[in-house]
Amino acid sequence: MINSNNENVDQRHSTLTKRGCGCSKNDFLPEESFTSWGSYAQALRETKTRLKNRVLSRSSDQSELHEIRDCSQHQMKKSLNWFDLIWLGIGAVMGAGVFVLTGEATKSLAGPAVLLSYAISGISALLSVLCYTEFSVELPVAGGSFAYLRVELGDFVAFIAAGNILFEYIVVGASVARSWTSYFATLCNHKPDDFRINVSSLAEGYNHLDPVAVVVSLLICACACISMKGSSRFNSILTIVHVAVMVFVLVVGLTQANLANFSPFAPYGARGVLKASAMLFFAYVGFDGITTLGEEIKNPGRDIPVGLIGSMVVVIITYCLLAATLCLMQPFNQVDVNAPFTIAFQAVGMNWAKYIVAFGALKGMTTVLLANVIAQARYFTHIARTHMAPPFLSVINEKTGTPVTATVVMTVANCIIAFFTSLDILANLVSIATLFVYSLVPLALLVRRYYVSGETPDKDRNKLIMFLVLITLSSIGSGVFWAISEHTWLGCIICAGVWFFTTLGLNFTLKEARKPKVWGTPLMPWLPSASIAINVFIMGSIDGASFVRFSVCTAILLIYYLLVGLHATYDGAKEIESKGTNTTDIEAIARTNANE
Repeated sequence: MINSNNENVDQRHSTLTKRGCGCSKNDFLPEESFTSWGSYAQALRETKTRLKNRVLSRSSDQSELHEIRDCSQHQMKKSLNWFDLIWLGIGAVMGAGVFVLTGEATKSLAGPAVLLSYAISGISALLSVLCYTEFSVELPVAGGSFAYLRVELGDFVAFIAAGNILFEYIVVGASVARSWTSYFATLCNHKPDDFRINVSSLAEGYNHLDPVAVVVSLLICACACISMKGSSRFNSILTIVHVAVMVFVLVVGLTQANLANFSPFAPYGARGVLKASAMLFFAYVGFDGITTLGEEIKNPGRDIPVGLIGSMVVVIITYCLLAATLCLMQPFNQVDVNAPFTIAFQAVGMNWAKYIVAFGALKGMTTVLLANVIAQARYFTHIARTHMAPPFLSVINEKTGTPVTATVVMTVANCIIAFFTSLDILANLVSIATLFVYSLVPLALLVRRYYVSGETPDKDRNKLIMFLVLITLSSIGSGVFWAISEHTWLGCIICAGVWFFTTLGLNFTLKEARKPKVWGTPLMPWLPSASIAINVFIMGSIDGASFVRFSVCTAILLIYYLLVGLHATYDGAKEIESKGTNTTDIEAIARTNANE
């Protein structure tokens, strides 16, 4: 029976190798449950049993690093070092956001204290970076957070999180592509719609077709497919140009500085500063995509910490300096909400500078597009390796060493949305998926450090569960009280106290069950616990429409999981087990420990 299973696996792998992007049913659903309608009906009848088997099933480090990775047939080329990662990290994070978000945060929320807001949100992002760094050093695989969550929190949680963040990657890619057209039009002294095709027969919001966004996305796709090292060099050149523009804004802007503009420093008080911090956190989003490059890094133990942490530190310092420069150039109540730096230069008689700002923003958006499609493809590749997506998407091109199929598929999705959908509609689709995953990763890190299957006693496991629940609930409470209470801090203070004493209890009552092999997040458990609290707290500032979108997307993913993903992963796990690799079932371990 085992030999038969192995033959089936080899046959499917051979089909993937030969067909690549073929269109037969076996390319999409090669698993045993989908061989016929009868097999599928039988699988559906076993849904309850399979769900019990898979919903809490956890992978292992070795499985992710070897057996799962081998499903791609060919390996990605190890061509990146710490220098590449620093520029890729800067390019992924430092897009056009700083040129847009700074205006609203300064004028409406923080005033000149937006400098502190950028520092607070930057430190919050750095906490997430430190949690991601430990995982990416221990598990340098293309799945990034999907793989980390699969190992520590199980298949189901990993799938729901990854599905949401993939959708958000597509929306962000389409949004940035259309923004690219807008900034390009500014450079050419045209209105954005001058470069779009108006089709009156289509619905409003979908009738301004954007061929420029499609062309730019396809060019970026070609670059990402041909060579990762080539993409890295291209990114480095563009990012250096972008940083040069930032330096220009700083140097020229400071020649027009007036210290009197720093008064009053915080006109909206501490609440305004914190509200601005929540908004500006999204200017730091994008670093998680760099963790999907783990398989292409020469020395993960050295290069990943230097690249991830180094790039985030550079971004934080740059953002704080830019915010300070803007507030020194003109009074906070005169800052333009939509184009703060452009109008600030116009106000001091330097109208020509808007072209340089637009050029810098264009370069920034190009690197963000590149980083976005690279991360999308690698997420999707690893998801396909686990059979949660069609396995043909996991194929790595033998010549280029890149996931060409997944890159093309994700780019096509970006192009379709970018071609039809206006920026206003895309902006309304910005979701909480990123913060959701950013909260789950430090939670998974606490599980990794304090729980080892088969070794941690029941008593300690139950204590850990209690501590994690209290940390999560107190963080949610802080966010809720912050959102509904405009004039009192009492609820937030109480929840913060619960969080503090819960983390203190975790620190003193439980010993770490596992130490990192190469690089570890410092200040355990305080740092990941703080990261959970901050990310959940920031969720409290997000509009209700985003929660609705998140709920709808999650419901769709759940339906897909029950009808397709569950059965595909169930069969895939059986195939891996037939080759001698075992996964861990949390419930089975719990029962074993209880019997002991």
